[in-house]
Amino acid sequence: MDMTKADSGIHEFGDFRVDAGKRVLLRDSETVPLTPKVFDTLLHLVQNHGKTVEKEELMRTIWPDTIVEENNLSQNISTLRRVLGQNQADLRYIVTVPGKGYRFVADVRSQGQIVSATPTSQSSTRTTLAVLPFENLSANAEKDYLADGLTEETITALGQIDADHLNVIGRTSVMAYKRTIKTLHEIGKELGAAYLVESSLRSEGERIRITSKLIRASDQVQIWTASYDSEPSSMLVFERELSAAIAEQIRLRLSPERMLLLARRHTKNAEAYDLYLRGRHYWYQLTPPTTKRAIDYFTQATQLDREYALAWSGIADANSASPINGDAPSIPAWNRSKEAAAHAVAAEPNLAEAQTSWALVNFWFAWDWLAAESAHRKAIELDPNYHLAHRMLGIVLGHMGRHSEAQASVRRAREIDPLLAVHQALSAYLAFIAGDYSAALQFARQAIVVDPDFWIGHFQLGQVQLQLGHTELALESLNSAARLSGGNSKTFALRGYFFGKLGRVDKAMEILNTLEVISRERYVPPYALALIYAGLGQGDSAFEWLEKAYEVRDVHLIFLPVDPKWDSLRADGRFASLVKRCGFHTIGG
Repeated sequence: MDMTKADSGIHEFGDFRVDAGKRVLLRDSETVPLTPKVFDTLLHLVQNHGKTVEKEELMRTIWPDTIVEENNLSQNISTLRRVLGQNQADLRYIVTVPGKGYRFVADVRSQGQIVSATPTSQSSTRTTLAVLPFENLSANAEKDYLADGLTEETITALGQIDADHLNVIGRTSVMAYKRTIKTLHEIGKELGAAYLVESSLRSEGERIRITSKLIRASDQVQIWTASYDSEPSSMLVFERELSAAIAEQIRLRLSPERMLLLARRHTKNAEAYDLYLRGRHYWYQLTPPTTKRAIDYFTQATQLDREYALAWSGIADANSASPINGDAPSIPAWNRSKEAAAHAVAAEPNLAEAQTSWALVNFWFAWDWLAAESAHRKAIELDPNYHLAHRMLGIVLGHMGRHSEAQASVRRAREIDPLLAVHQALSAYLAFIAGDYSAALQFARQAIVVDPDFWIGHFQLGQVQLQLGHTELALESLNSAARLSGGNSKTFALRGYFFGKLGRVDKAMEILNTLEVISRERYVPPYALALIYAGLGQGDSAFEWLEKAYEVRDVHLIFLPVDPKWDSLRADGRFASLVKRCGFHTIGG
């Protein structure tokens, strides 16, 4: 008998309600569309919550009289995770039990009773680990880039070994403890980490000695230690050995497939690897001069190894970000980032960074948001701990109007790297475009707490305060954003819009004149001037500048479908025509 279809009860979990009798899934009283077989898969998992349901059992239940491939079941599970707002690395609802099947782990309320989903085996537990910044004990401070690079690469390597059971804290959060005087117990408690990796490097000529320790945070017991004497050419071997050794000490299952991916992650050319680490060092400083130096180092690395996917990915990401972070012209940046991302994917398609670079090109420049979503999801499948893929998937989903999924994705990014201010700031942005201004305020304030000098946090706080009518607070936040941004056009545009909406025409025109003067020295995105004219209520001038923005493929046009600041022009046929020409894929689009 098909036990899935015999059930006629009600099962509730989280925000969801399964009505087995009516065969519907509801969220906040709204029906979530599911195909019959996907619904059957969900119902059987919910009926057996807390238990591991083997794949063979699921397939016999869902397709009782049909022989199907396992891929059919995998597609059903993937669909369920998507509609529930769950990423692959998110353990709220459906957990994969490697080599066996799936387990539904959320609390389920059936017939008014709460039944806790209690893990039935040790395999469902998740260990959190933090790789502390490698300490450079050399007299040569120039080796700091190597210490920082090894920290990041060790985080990445460990994060890919067993993502279902090992949560590795992200780079920015651990770098906050560089040269800290806090105890290991304090660090572990603040990061929520059960284990810490503490490492140092000392260089003597060409040789580098690396010492690493695995420490239990609760009592500072040293579980394992090892030292490596390495030439630059054997650094990559060191990373793989370190990752495998730590994983074994925590008793995680080592995946041969994951280890093979790690082996293919980097070049075998020691000089190219060194150049790549130097590039990452400068890229993280996020200023136009250091970004240029980063691109130079990445480019030199690709000249030594034309198949070095990570270096190509670095070139692509730096160019993709340049129009938003530094007001670079969009079309040249598009051409450079597209070429580099294509090289990265061709060299190593199973690299999360390469897929994310391709996604960024599709989102910012090609305006193919479905392709961007697909590439980000592939990146997350390859490396569930890659926070950039989670964060940017959230932005893509938010722009397509899928706000619940967007928040789930950026929440995962925050979990991976909680002290990265951009995660909080872009969580504020996603809440803002979803109309949840209370959450937007909270996230923007948290971004400023994490990094008081991060201009995007002040920018996000200013725009939500403006939307709520808190004019004095908004102006204060926008002035802080302008002071800290280094002259980014978005801070000019938003202040000009602000003054226009308040009827302070003289101040708005003053900012327009300032942008005109700046444009004689460097590129100013036309979108910035269009937004100020929109604030002034001068629709014809706003559309004139929007058309100029379209001609130069201004990346800021992506904000048109979602930003409430454009609401006053949405009824104008010219607005709908422009959005249609851009080809933005929104809900109903």
